[in-house]
Amino acid sequence: MMSALETNFGQTPSQTVGPYFAYGLTAAQYGYDFDQPFDATVALDNATGERIRLEGRVIDGDGVPIFDALVEISQPDGEGRYPQTVEEANEIGFRAFGRCGTGTDAHKRFVFHTVKPGAEAPGEAPHINAIITMRGMLLHAFTRIYFGDEVEANAKDAVLQSVPEQRRNTLVAQRHEQGGAVVYRFDIHMQGAQETVFFDV
Repeated sequence: MMSALETNFGQTPSQTVGPYFAYGLTAAQYGYDFDQPFDATVALDNATGERIRLEGRVIDGDGVPIFDALVEISQPDGEGRYPQTVEEANEIGFRAFGRCGTGTDAHKRFVFHTVKPGAEAPGEAPHINAIITMRGMLLHAFTRIYFGDEVEANAKDAVLQSVPEQRRNTLVAQRHEQGGAVVYRFDIHMQGAQETVFFDV
């Protein structure tokens, strides 16, 4: 039931979800002159690990790329380490966290500049944690991005192996060489036959 205040003045942004996330949290990407602590560059020049570009699209149930999604990633560096302080992050050139909206790329992609992560612990495969937010979603969606060329490590990873075998491919990015750069491609399907596996966190 709507209150009298809502009837007179309409719903507030807190009651109507988006599209605010990408514009608000990656403001500089969208051309706004606001401070933002994180962007799509996760690894600077002196970061440890193989330089990679992680790119993909967020796709709706009709197979259409979503233009106002926000993707956040967190990961360790090439040695499986997370910086513990801002000073350490600056020293090793690795921020461990990135944000990218899908609305400024011609193909509606997210694109991160980072390094391929090392394994965080024995028995874990290298992976990147991802959070997806967009207009119309009340809760974030959480997933993981594994690497298609880590076959042996993936086969031993308890989290990946807990996913039904026929759906594990929805969590695996594929490696490509493009103009001398290493690119891992990973599309996130929010619904439909190819829906990405999401985790309760």
